[in-house]
Amino acid sequence: MTELLYHEDAYLTEAPGTVLSHTDKGGVVLDASLFYATAGGQPGDSGRLTWDGGSMEVVTTVKGEGDDIVLVPAEGAALPPVGTELYQHLDWERRHSLMRVHTALHLLSVVIPLPVTGGQISEGQGRLDFDMPEAPEDKQALEEALNALIARDLEVSETWITEAELDQNPGLVKTMSVQPPRGAGRIRLVRIGEGAEQVDLQPCGGTHVKRTGEIGRIAFGKIEKKSKLNRRVRISLVD
Repeated sequence: MTELLYHEDAYLTEAPGTVLSHTDKGGVVLDASLFYATAGGQPGDSGRLTWDGGSMEVVTTVKGEGDDIVLVPAEGAALPPVGTELYQHLDWERRHSLMRVHTALHLLSVVIPLPVTGGQISEGQGRLDFDMPEAPEDKQALEEALNALIARDLEVSETWITEAELDQNPGLVKTMSVQPPRGAGRIRLVRIGEGAEQVDLQPCGGTHVKRTGEIGRIAFGKIEKKSKLNRRVRISLVD
């Protein structure tokens, strides 16, 4: 089982680790991972491992068996031997961009309060697919509403509930296509705003900025019709 350091502190950019195993496909499993594994539309992190006498580029990160997090090396890279004590170095600029986009997409689901049928996060941009039969009448008004929420500089925090509590509050789940992972007994919720200022609360295992003001200004892209009932809304970071 890999300890998830990014849940403890999403702003941690370097951390020690010990190699627990290698996978059949040549990946590296550590006892604790600074790197987020691909899930929920958010790409896996990249970066570098260094140890006495060697280094390895991490091109992406994926989920392995059970609770393992697997670091995928660049093609032809030498792997650190099992038992090696090393240091993890995160590609922070890329991660921070993904965090800003991810939090912005949560706010987009507030501005467009419709069921979400899909989504994707990438560096500097992202999109959500909505159960939206008709196109919005005023895209500019939606963009202004999203940026107004961001400018409120709301706190972004997390809390945990049991799976039973989630079952009693099904409205917390906005995504129709992806359900929160179960089996661990508890579900992580990401909250935007506190108390009377709360604007969003939904299950999420990804990484987020600490305050919405950190996102910066957002621009809307195309709103595409993907099917009879689904429309895709794209956004991008301006700054």
